[in-house]
Amino acid sequence: MAQNLISSIGPIMQLAFVPDDFDAALAHWTKTMGAGPFFWVEHAILENKKFEGQPSEVDFGLALGYWGDMQIELIKQHNDAPSIYHTQPYCGHGGIHHVCLLTDNIETARAKTEAAGGKIAFTADAGDGAVFYAHTGGAEGMVEVLQMGAGMQDFFDMIKAASIGWDGSDPLRG
Repeated sequence: MAQNLISSIGPIMQLAFVPDDFDAALAHWTKTMGAGPFFWVEHAILENKKFEGQPSEVDFGLALGYWGDMQIELIKQHNDAPSIYHTQPYCGHGGIHHVCLLTDNIETARAKTEAAGGKIAFTADAGDGAVFYAHTGGAEGMVEVLQMGAGMQDFFDMIKAASIGWDGSDPLRG
């Protein structure tokens, strides 16, 4: 049975939040929790975005940092387009919005997610990789499944390297 569970897709690499107050969340993660520094991507570049199966015009920024070996993502939507960051039941829980799992095969991961009862809410191409988000029931948030493309691992490695020995200065970088 464990083969059909979402946990069998791959390792958890990220905890993500869509805070009502982005600045307060950044301060919490950097000053209280000791995560960081965070790297800001003003407009996430995704192609072929679909929300609930329909083309999506969502525009959002994200800040990525590390808390030990765990990546932390803070998300801010810039427009009012329907999305997993702005539309119920996908948002507004006040806690973790989603966890991100890595996969080497996005189609197999999607099949496992759907077999486990996950409802696919958002899909997109991320460079030469791919991503989907699924609502797995209840108010526990969602799961993101990411198949990384070329360059994404290098970007994540750069952010992780910046966190090693970080002295708390310059907590949000462009």
